[in-house]
Amino acid sequence: MPFYSRFLFFLILLVFSNLGTSQSINLKVIGENEVSTATIDSLGYQKSFNNYKNLEIEIQNLKIKLTKRGYIDTSIESITKQNDSLFKAQLITGKRINRIRIYYPSDFNTEYLNLIHQSKDNNYFELRITELETYLKNLNSTIAEQGDPFSTLQLINISKLASDLISADLKIVTNQKRRIDKIIVKGYEKFPKSYLKRFLKLRTGKSFNLNAIKEKIELLNDLRFANKIKDPEVLFTQDSTTLYIYVEKTKTNNFDGFLGFGTNENTNKIEFDGYLDLRLINNLNYGETLNLFYKSDEIDQQTINVDADLPYLFSSPIGLQVGLNIFRKDSTFLTAKQYAKINYQINAQHKIGIGINTTNSTNLLDDDTDILNDYTSNYYTLHYNYTKPQFSDPLFPINFWLDASSGYGNRDNNLGTQKQSVFNIDAYKIFNLNNKNSFYARLNGATLISDDYLDNELFRFGGINSIRGFEENSLVANLYGVLSTEYRYRLSNDIYVHSVLDAAYFENRLTNSKEKLFGFGFGLGLLTNAGLFRLNYSSGKTENRQFKLSDSKIHISLTATF
Repeated sequence: MPFYSRFLFFLILLVFSNLGTSQSINLKVIGENEVSTATIDSLGYQKSFNNYKNLEIEIQNLKIKLTKRGYIDTSIESITKQNDSLFKAQLITGKRINRIRIYYPSDFNTEYLNLIHQSKDNNYFELRITELETYLKNLNSTIAEQGDPFSTLQLINISKLASDLISADLKIVTNQKRRIDKIIVKGYEKFPKSYLKRFLKLRTGKSFNLNAIKEKIELLNDLRFANKIKDPEVLFTQDSTTLYIYVEKTKTNNFDGFLGFGTNENTNKIEFDGYLDLRLINNLNYGETLNLFYKSDEIDQQTINVDADLPYLFSSPIGLQVGLNIFRKDSTFLTAKQYAKINYQINAQHKIGIGINTTNSTNLLDDDTDILNDYTSNYYTLHYNYTKPQFSDPLFPINFWLDASSGYGNRDNNLGTQKQSVFNIDAYKIFNLNNKNSFYARLNGATLISDDYLDNELFRFGGINSIRGFEENSLVANLYGVLSTEYRYRLSNDIYVHSVLDAAYFENRLTNSKEKLFGFGFGLGLLTNAGLFRLNYSSGKTENRQFKLSDSKIHISLTATF
């Protein structure tokens, strides 16, 4: 056998023989008396090791544990070898110290103590020894949140004041206070600067606070047109602090439409109706919303609505919303409404506004009557909107919606001037029972308060977006309220079925009528690559009329996102 082969064989044999004969060593720790030993045992420690170095490390860790419990005089008396596999260590724990009094410097900001809910007296505060580490960590974190992320705390000049009380001086080592010097958006570089400043409330010059920044970045989840990719990152240099935010732009444009058909009671022929609702969001990278709505129904009514919402004008919390609404009732009348609102975005969920509405209505018939003639009205309006999103759920992206408004003004026509008030509310809430089951409830209503009324100024409601089972805009009222409910069962992440149970009440002072209405049915929703497909089958009845299958309505809609 060659020399190198014999050498290699000998080396392998030596290694394996050492591995075969190696054994663990054990540790037993005692105190200066039985009480001390019991205290050590209650803390727990590792008792078996592969080598002596790890055994020494465990003894040092045990000493640190005892110090944190108040045994600050703990010392390692001895480590003795009992036999080949057992070492005994003796620790002298001494008497336990229960409290510590910490003196802070004269220039110390005592507001830090208020933030960690610690009472103070003169120029010191007291803690239990067991609380010391946690409180110092919280205090250091609080100081760091005020713009000094590299600050450190030290306790110096430690001394005994009594048998169970020690004192120490608090030393704060500060560095240059950090402020955000630059904010860089990665992924979606054209993210609206106004949303960065007003919606996320991030701006240069503010004190650096990473925890607060992370909380603000989470607000991106409340935006339709952007998502957070990952947590923010910070680049510290000697004289600057740069914040990196990672955002992606999402598809938010919506096209919504439906086709409805039913049997006419008088002609027994199938009649069709439908609408389209186009919503363009953030196409100009300003967070703006543009809406175009058109609806034509089977009773020869047409509605056109154009609306623009411009938030955070000139990077201020003020936004502007303007719109035009045109409604035509066959050859009876034509009404055009123009409106403008100034909105103030309180935070991500709350918005208030004031505005003005101007309405011009024209009688298309040959002669005016007491209940149908030309008029002009002007209202000053107040608005409030609350939105709670759940954009992680593509089927039901909004959990809670509330929109309320009121208007005060006058109506002018050839009969004179009439003071009027109008109130509107539209709210819905999804109650998530579990992953499969949820309950949806919506309240929609309005009232017009006036001494007299015209037919062409009354509210028109009914249909898929109101009380289902009735023709679109077939119900006329000066006061109405609709409660729409659905029990929803999710078959999968993309499919759900639901019930339809609606109830409504309305009053019409022109016809001196008051009625209760009900709608029953079922439907389904399907999330496809093209968008959300919905189908509803519903039938309506009045309080004094039974259901008729011939009166049932089938509504089909598709909401596409692009």
